[in-house]
Amino acid sequence: MSVSLDIRLKKPSKIYREGESVSGVVVISCSTETRHEGVNLTVEGIVNLELSSKCIGQYESFYNSVKPMQLLLNSFPICKGSGKFPHGMTEMPFVFNLQGGQTRVLHETYHGVFINIQYFMKVDMKRGLLAKDLDKSCEFIVESLAKSAEKAILKPIDFVIVPESVQKLKRKYNVPNFKITGKLDSLVCSISNPFTGEITIESCDEKIKSIEIQLVRVETCGCADGYSKDATEIQNIQIGDGDVVRKVPIPIYMVFPRLFTCPTLSTANFKLEFEVNISVVFEDNHLVSENFPIYITRF
Repeated sequence: MSVSLDIRLKKPSKIYREGESVSGVVVISCSTETRHEGVNLTVEGIVNLELSSKCIGQYESFYNSVKPMQLLLNSFPICKGSGKFPHGMTEMPFVFNLQGGQTRVLHETYHGVFINIQYFMKVDMKRGLLAKDLDKSCEFIVESLAKSAEKAILKPIDFVIVPESVQKLKRKYNVPNFKITGKLDSLVCSISNPFTGEITIESCDEKIKSIEIQLVRVETCGCADGYSKDATEIQNIQIGDGDVVRKVPIPIYMVFPRLFTCPTLSTANFKLEFEVNISVVFEDNHLVSENFPIYITRF
């Protein structure tokens, strides 16, 4: 005897916003007639926080205090009481309103290294004493429309990179003479639009190997006793290969990856911030880089 569960949402994208109705069907497939003791659906939203290994010992007083934060928890029956499911496939529809609690807002779905914000639906099928209970989970995506969020404004930012601006690098080895200019369309970015701009190698005595743009997440989590802050790479895109032509603008075009980025967020227990590094790698593998903190919004 074989029984399987599945959750099928009406929206193929599985993307919802707070206040919207989430609808779908629970599909139960049985090879023979199957008894059950009820079917329930649970909806949960949770923030999992984790301190990096470098904090062990340094922050022992609060290491165990970084506990998961529950944003949403709702459970309701789809099929009440005991009964039987016939041979074949049975579909049971469900619908619920996606709404946070009175004191909790629904933050946007985000998959990070030390911070994860996720939303799940779980269906449980209770069975008799001699049969194992069945369950099936399905993650769905929540997009946040926080009213306090800043709106993305296209306001160009010009930058210049010269040897004098990389003093730390200059002390380590003989920096070649160079001048790099560029423009970023905005440091306040809409997550649904690409990050754009341009970079120009005005002059450079050393041959260039690569020009790259790196997206970095800065995750901060902790409590009143202290905080842990870690920066990790999300993606690195090469926009120039080899010894590029001088005085020719090279376009910058980077799409924010789904799930691994979200609108910039700051709460009492954690913060999510993002940065962009523009790097020029010389033929001897030394590089110069400029860092730009960016603010991401959904508006």
